[in-house]
Amino acid sequence: MIELLEHPLSPYAQKVKIALDEKGVAYQVRMPEAIGSGQMSEAFRQANPRGEVPVLFVEGQAIFDSTIILEFIEDRFPDPALLPAGAVDRARVRMIEELCDTHYEAITWGLSEIANFRRATGEQAQAMQASAAGELAQLHAWLEGQLGDRAWFNGDSFGWGDLCVAPFVAGAIGFGMPPAPGPLSDWFSRAAERPSVAASLKAARDSLAAMTGVAQIVEAGLFKRQYRDHRLEWMIRAGGLSIVQDGLARDNIRFNSAPRG
Repeated sequence: MIELLEHPLSPYAQKVKIALDEKGVAYQVRMPEAIGSGQMSEAFRQANPRGEVPVLFVEGQAIFDSTIILEFIEDRFPDPALLPAGAVDRARVRMIEELCDTHYEAITWGLSEIANFRRATGEQAQAMQASAAGELAQLHAWLEGQLGDRAWFNGDSFGWGDLCVAPFVAGAIGFGMPPAPGPLSDWFSRAAERPSVAASLKAARDSLAAMTGVAQIVEAGLFKRQYRDHRLEWMIRAGGLSIVQDGLARDNIRFNSAPRG
C-alpha cells in the first residue's frame, strides 16, 4: 500500500492526491506527528530532511518534494498519462508548475500568515493583502495567457498542468481573491467538478476548523511556521520584514536545517 504523509491544506500534497486519484492508484494518507515545540519527529525528518509534506512511502522508500513525487507517479503508473505527449508541451506545463510552486504559493502562504496566524494586523495587514491581490491579478493574467484557447492547461484533456494550478487558485479563492470572470475562472469551475479535484478541495475545507486558535499556538511558541526561499522573499517584498524579525526574536518561525546523517 502506498502511504502519503500530508496535510489537507498543503497545495503540494493536494497535487499529489489529485495525480494519484486521476491514475486510480490506491493510497492511504496521514499527517505527521508533531513533538515538543511544534517540531517534527525524527522519523519525519529522516523521511524528508526539509521537514515538509508531502512524503510518499512506497516499498520502504520515502520520496519527498511534490514534483519528484509526481515524476515518480508518472514513471510508475504511466496510464493514463498526465504529461502531454510533445516535449514542448511537457516543458510548458512544467514551467507552469514551477511558477505556481514558487511565486503563487508564496503569496497564498503569506495570506495565511496574516489571516490564520495573525502575524500582521491593522494597516500592515491591509497593505500586505493589497500587495497580494495585485500580484495574484498579474499571475492570473499570466495563467490565462498560458491557457489560451485550450480547454485545459494540458491541452484537450486534464493533466499535469491542471492539477498543478488548481490547488493554488483554490487557495486564492479561499482568501477572497479569485480570478476575474473569464477563461481562468471558467477553467477552475470545470476543474473543481472533477472527482479528484473535488475530493482534495473538500478535504481542505473540512480541515479549516482545525485552524481556529492556531495564532495563539504560534504566539505561545508551540508551533513554528517554515519560512524559506520564495516565502521569505514575498514576506519581505510585501512589507513584512518586521514579521520575520519578530518571528526570529520569538523563535516561532523556522528555516531549513542541514540534513542529519
